[in-house]
This record gives sequence, C-alpha cells and structure tokens, in this order.
Amino acid sequence: MQIFVEIAGWLGALLLLGSYYMNMNGKLSAKAQLYIWSNLVGGVCFIINSSYHHAFPSVMVNIIWIGIAIVALIKSQQQKRGIVSK
Repeated sequence: MQIFVEIAGWLGALLLLGSYYMNMNGKLSAKAQLYIWSNLVGGVCFIINSSYHHAFPSVMVNIIWIGIAIVALIKSQQQKRGIVSK
C-alpha cells in the first residue's frame, strides 16, 4: 500500500508541475483539456498521498484544486456546446 501512495504522490507532482511548466512556456493553454485533466488527476494523486501521511492542510488545498478543475471542465464543455459565451 505504501508504494502505491508514494507513486501517487510523485505522479501528482509530475502532472501538476509538468502542466504548469508547459503552460508557463506557452506550450499548453490553461484552457486545454490536457492541462485541466492533469490538474484534476494530479490533485487526486496528492489527496491520496497527503491523506496517507495525515497532511490534512494539503488534502484541503487539493480538494479545492480539484473543484477548480471540475468547474473548468464544465465551462469547457458548455463552451463547446455553445451554452456559455467566452
């Protein structure tokens, strides 16, 4: 179990930092599905790791992080359907 938790933590770090790096270097838009999903999955991975290590402030930050990603996905889908204007 511990190895799974540690892998989840490192995967989360890679997803969040990698997508942020690509965004800052103009290679990935903050509105891109890949960026949003990387943040969502990375946040879930950090919640797994942080919960295991009883780092509850980090858990709360990542719950909010995931919430932001979910809202971004919903807005993205609505824009694709023409429900919401940019």
